[in-house]
Amino acid sequence: MLVAAPLAGCADDGGSSSGAGSGGGEGKTTVSVGVFGVFGYKQAGLYKEYEKLHPDISIKENSTERNEDYYPALLNHLAAGSGLSDIQGVEIGNINELATVQSDKFVDLGKAKGVRKGDFLDWKWDQAKAEDGKIIGLGTDTGPMAICYRKDLFEKAGLPTDREKVGKLWAGDWSKYVETGEKYTDKAPKGTAFTDSAAGLYNGALASHTKQYYDEDGTLVYKKSKGVKESWDLAMRAVEGKMTAKLKQFDKSWDQAYANGSFASVICPSWMLAYIQEKAGKAGKGKWDVAAAPEPANWGGSFLTVPEKAKNRDEAIKLATWLTAPEQQAKVFEKMGNLPSSQPALDLPQVSGAEHAYFDGAPIGKIFSGAAKDVPVSILGPKDQLIKQHMNEVGILQVEQQGKSPEEGWDAAVKKIDDSVED
Repeated sequence: MLVAAPLAGCADDGGSSSGAGSGGGEGKTTVSVGVFGVFGYKQAGLYKEYEKLHPDISIKENSTERNEDYYPALLNHLAAGSGLSDIQGVEIGNINELATVQSDKFVDLGKAKGVRKGDFLDWKWDQAKAEDGKIIGLGTDTGPMAICYRKDLFEKAGLPTDREKVGKLWAGDWSKYVETGEKYTDKAPKGTAFTDSAAGLYNGALASHTKQYYDEDGTLVYKKSKGVKESWDLAMRAVEGKMTAKLKQFDKSWDQAYANGSFASVICPSWMLAYIQEKAGKAGKGKWDVAAAPEPANWGGSFLTVPEKAKNRDEAIKLATWLTAPEQQAKVFEKMGNLPSSQPALDLPQVSGAEHAYFDGAPIGKIFSGAAKDVPVSILGPKDQLIKQHMNEVGILQVEQQGKSPEEGWDAAVKKIDDSVED
């Protein structure tokens, strides 16, 4: 989400090649890595480390700022069979579509040398599995959720500030989080709201459900999904109770609200901690803390895939395997806060024992690792990402920012989804 660059293609035909002709300089092979946002490999020094271990390899990362731009371009490159990077990152909301309808265009990384199923959380491994058992991607990270909150604002509103006591306020039920919001709102410090957005609440609550937008047969069931209905109702309850700051996540106004202390809590996956620290700045250090979420849930997490048409396919497989190995996942966590999708990595001391100084020494390793192990195995569908976008940006925002009724917001979201998603 920080650096924008074109989704450049360094490869356009299949097979594996090496030598000066691959663009890495005399005697070197350049392996291209296409990602969206920040995967953390460059920042954690992993590319340089791999290049030192393999002097004949040069790595070039092509980063696009937002997945909304990256993924359509990836689909176009797959259809054309050209313009593909040797390694392509894929977001969790898109992996099912590729595994379901385009698995033949990717290498089976489950059979790659050095890849062990037991190195990955079971639910993460299965998310990239095609119907025939082919594994089209290796998990990079996960996004187990917690609640990040402002201790100073909680105290002013008469709520506890100790993270254990705060977690008990809503333990076991997302509706208790909303009830806490009602208490906060009664005594809210002037100019503040309990939480940043209704969409954040909706997505957090929904992620705790196994069945969301699709059922086990791949049928679109969001209109009658219990998880969707309960999560929508909670979001609407928060809006009607004036508990939200009416912000759209990742917009500039949302960023500024961190610095201004405009809201007291936000549903935060592990990777969001670095984002909060950056946007809240020095003034927020020690004011923010982290408590367990009401129920285990996951937001985000990506995969590395190798297209069959990758120019340097064999070297790409080796690099993707190395980057997603437990030791490398732990290094990315230490630098960026991206929680590993690897079970052995979660058990390493630098992960399980990690604390975060900015968040008043919160034991983030314990909080997020525990959540990751209990995340429900959610049913993914091919258009999860698009449906989520329409629910958030059409349905919820119309109610939250435009004053539409919950019924009007729901109808607007349904129309947009039905117009753009085939059942």
